[in-house]
Amino acid sequence: MARSRASATARNRLVHIACIDKTRLGIGVPLGKLTAALQKCYDKHFLPVWGFPVKLYVTRRAKPTDWQFVYFDDAKEATTLGFHDITRHGQPITKVFVQTSLKDGDPVSVTASHELFEMAMDPVANLWAQAKNGMEYAYEVCDPVEEDRFECGGFPMCSFVYPAWFEPFKHPKGTKFDHLGKLYKPFIVTKNGYVVEKRGSRMKYVFGALSKAARFAQEDRRCRRVSYRRDELTKAKL
Repeated sequence: MARSRASATARNRLVHIACIDKTRLGIGVPLGKLTAALQKCYDKHFLPVWGFPVKLYVTRRAKPTDWQFVYFDDAKEATTLGFHDITRHGQPITKVFVQTSLKDGDPVSVTASHELFEMAMDPVANLWAQAKNGMEYAYEVCDPVEEDRFECGGFPMCSFVYPAWFEPFKHPKGTKFDHLGKLYKPFIVTKNGYVVEKRGSRMKYVFGALSKAARFAQEDRRCRRVSYRRDELTKAKL
């Protein structure tokens, strides 16, 4: 079931997110500078739309009550923690794989903003929005426009969809469905985006163009949220 705009914006408690660098090769920019840019982008662009305040801070060790946003070189560095999991204290944790991101052609800030936005709206990657025809769409706020970018704080950031994108009814003229204004109705994607669809236990990817599908097939998606969803659906069938 899709959350309404009212319920999404009602989540107004401040969540603290610990940003931790566990890379060996570094992330290419000072973590403090990147974190400040992510916070600025979130507060200026994402918060007014979705209404869920967060406070990012750099640390070596997170407080038990805080969410975590951890940078690793690649997936091998995070095998003991899993991916987009729940910590032993029961808090959401997201991983950003720096070398994997760069290999796939994404600046770290784009991957980080993508994961930050999606973590805020669907912390454990278990929400779906249902269309009128019964099809369900993964509650991923960046996937439909994931190759669209805008700049903030000197860094490129990932675009994102608005609450109306998840609402299966007719909207007034002028309604925005994504941050850059490229989409015109719910549940559609840009040519460089994709969406995860599910009907019952069957899941599939729908791409905006064949070229996007080809790039997707070449990328290392083993430990991204889409893989997490696939694994969870597989478990549900057992």
